[in-house]
Amino acid sequence: MAEPAEKLPTTVAEFLKWAQRRPGRYELHDGRVVAMTPQRAIHARTKHRVARALEDAVEAAGLPCEVYPDGMTVRIDRSTAFEPDALLRCGEPLDADAITVEDPLLVVEVVSPSSEGSDTGHKLAGYFRVPGLRHYLIVDPLDRVVIHHQRAEGEEIRTRIVTKGRLRLDPPGIEVAIENLFPKPRRKG
Repeated sequence: MAEPAEKLPTTVAEFLKWAQRRPGRYELHDGRVVAMTPQRAIHARTKHRVARALEDAVEAAGLPCEVYPDGMTVRIDRSTAFEPDALLRCGEPLDADAITVEDPLLVVEVVSPSSEGSDTGHKLAGYFRVPGLRHYLIVDPLDRVVIHHQRAEGEEIRTRIVTKGRLRLDPPGIEVAIENLFPKPRRKG
């Protein structure tokens, strides 16, 4: 006799409990568990560079902010939770046992062939449902492009595409060089 199929979580509260008992990485999209695919080296290198560049900018500005690499969950609503590739929040440090960030100021997704549609569609709309979120960066490591979505006054979202120079992020009042967000080109072999 076959064992009954496990009931998958449909709310963020259920999902967080469920995901902590599972190997691998998952997100919850509108009450549906989505397994995250293994990442390529270029994706991992870019995530590292993004987090490092943001940390350096926060430190240079002397701000009470913290950068988190992937692994922290951002709750969008009752049935949606994403795990960005990096995020920045300001204020008092999170509790050491926290697994969610309720008040990110900035989130970053590094696109890959498997995530591009979600990162530029479903997640774009979702992240801006988080009230205090001001910036969403979509980083394309292959084309070396950053798409910067910024919440302006009210609910207006402004978008710009940046390929070189410096990116000013207000708030919190930091600036990063676009070239620092990408890994140095590597030779094969």
